[in-house]
Amino acid sequence: MKNIVAELAPTGVLRAGINLSNFLLVSGKSAGGEPVGVAPDMAREIAKRLGVPVKYVTFPSPAELADAAEKGVWDVAFIGAEPQRAEKIAFTPAYVEIEASYLVPAGSKLKAIAEVDRPGVRIAVFGRSAYGLWLERSVERATLVRGDSIDASFRLFVDEKCDALAGLKPRLLKDVQTLPGARILDGRFTAVQQAIGTARANAAGAQFLRRFVSEAKTSGFVAALIARHQVQGLSVAA
Repeated sequence: MKNIVAELAPTGVLRAGINLSNFLLVSGKSAGGEPVGVAPDMAREIAKRLGVPVKYVTFPSPAELADAAEKGVWDVAFIGAEPQRAEKIAFTPAYVEIEASYLVPAGSKLKAIAEVDRPGVRIAVFGRSAYGLWLERSVERATLVRGDSIDASFRLFVDEKCDALAGLKPRLLKDVQTLPGARILDGRFTAVQQAIGTARANAAGAQFLRRFVSEAKTSGFVAALIARHQVQGLSVAA
């Protein structure tokens, strides 16, 4: 265990990188200003098992959290596992997943997800989000119109009259209520795999985190956190 603590808490504190833009995993702030939600609770439990305090290192976006991977400012990170990020970060299996789909405007001829990737179709998306990175790898014919936040991608969709808005289903369910006649296409184009990451050099620490995630899922701990924070649209990963 000493080796694991040395890797995951070299300063004597578990510094947990938290993406504040993920409203499903971070549902608010405490009276003291600390993030509250499923991801902060997971970090607190890891710190408890390591026998060290937890310190939350917050970032406004997943891209900025991922970019800090080699800067030594966090020890573990709660972020979507993507191949681009895995070049610098050792990920656990996913502990939760979030479905992503498309919202289309009133009168759209697009009826199914398979119809979106066509020439001339413009997709508004939060650039460098996990689902945005998936679209960068997968979209072959449509054009991605990138915003630097979830809200920015929504504004692009409306202001630029894009053909589709890519997003997490729980957020799209809110957005569709503000746009008369808009629809969310059935199904999903991907499910974002939310995982825990650490520096690739932390071999013992990464193995500990993988065991933790496996146990947290099978024991019902993750499901209990989802229920405690009353999060809709978040599922325990298989």
